[in-house]
Amino acid sequence: MADSESRGPDSDWEVATRGAVNVEVADHLREALASGRKLRVKLGIDPSAPDIHLGHTVVLGKLRDFQRLGHQAVLIIGDFTARIGDPSGRSETRRPLTEAEVAAHAQTYLDQVFKILDRDATEVRPQSEWFGGMDLADVIRLAGKATVAQILQRDDFSKRSAAGHPIGVHELLYPLLQGYDSIAVESDLELGGTDQLYNLLFARDLQREAGGRPQDILTMPLLEGLDGRQKMSKSLGNYVGVAEPPEEMFGKLMSVPDELITRYLRLVTDMPAAEVDQVERDLAVGQNPRDAKWKLAERVVAMYHSAAAATAAGEAFRSQFQRGEVPVEIPEVRVPAMTTWPTYADAMVELALATTKSEARRLINQRGVRLDGEILESPTLPLHLPDGRSVLWQVGRRRVLRVTAEVRTHDRGSLDPDVIRPSQPET
Repeated sequence: MADSESRGPDSDWEVATRGAVNVEVADHLREALASGRKLRVKLGIDPSAPDIHLGHTVVLGKLRDFQRLGHQAVLIIGDFTARIGDPSGRSETRRPLTEAEVAAHAQTYLDQVFKILDRDATEVRPQSEWFGGMDLADVIRLAGKATVAQILQRDDFSKRSAAGHPIGVHELLYPLLQGYDSIAVESDLELGGTDQLYNLLFARDLQREAGGRPQDILTMPLLEGLDGRQKMSKSLGNYVGVAEPPEEMFGKLMSVPDELITRYLRLVTDMPAAEVDQVERDLAVGQNPRDAKWKLAERVVAMYHSAAAATAAGEAFRSQFQRGEVPVEIPEVRVPAMTTWPTYADAMVELALATTKSEARRLINQRGVRLDGEILESPTLPLHLPDGRSVLWQVGRRRVLRVTAEVRTHDRGSLDPDVIRPSQPET
């Protein structure tokens, strides 16, 4: 933790707001930081999936900044709101999660979150601490704090309503529950992405209604994914996972679009601002973007693994992709004899080469998938593996997997040798 006595109010303000898109109320927050009072800085996370990616780390990194300034980080585990699913930016209602699913996701979330935050300086509060004891009368009283008109001011709700898409009544409760969290933990400041602005402002209204002091809010930008266009998302396949192996993480970061290099450096690394500025100047005068991406990849891998892992991942990347070498060891999966998948996309999901069928279809349609060296042209064709058949999958430039169909014992003597492939890497 930084020494607060060595900093003045201006430097605290600079650290606290670096990279922020919106601060509400800026003058009040500046005064609070200058006062030396220890602020309770709230961030809510909904464990609606088992893993986090670099997009999540943007706001987590900001919470870490406040920890380093000496303030109290309050991490809300949304074990109730996760069962609703945040409607922000959604065009349809989410599938509700079970209590067991949320609990399992929450554990992996925390394991990954504490790669970023100081565990000892983080107050972790599950929503069940206050919502678990509520009865129907309490819920009705909470619902009475807002009007339908207020809730429908949300851009996503208004768009869905105009398009005739259904809005679940339970979804209307989401901003109320998130807002009540701020009352329960006596939040001075809440952090979130720009897509959370409505919810954070709504919490101020609830705090004021309850007779408390409205929290200040600070929003951080949403990180574009590896496609350079849409928000980083596992469902879109454009993400870099915090828990991914070093080689996978390094390779993905080397594919970041050139125009996003310094944005990634500023938002997802701990590189000092002056160094990022220098990288930006170097790129402007014609430095090879590959060199800047290398710095980015090394920095991120070192943050979530180690400096040694970053060096090894860089060497593996140089060997495999810059020198054109085939990896010495190719992971192999064995499947039952005569395995058939309805489509190539189904096969990719089952083999963990894609997270979803939509991601698999996108990769194939972008001509990024090869089978035995041949580019796949259609994601909808079936795939059949005869006994003993072995095929080599290559997804993008990083994921390589050999898949072999088992040989049925009674057929061993009658196999056609043309359908048996060697198990060792081809040269």
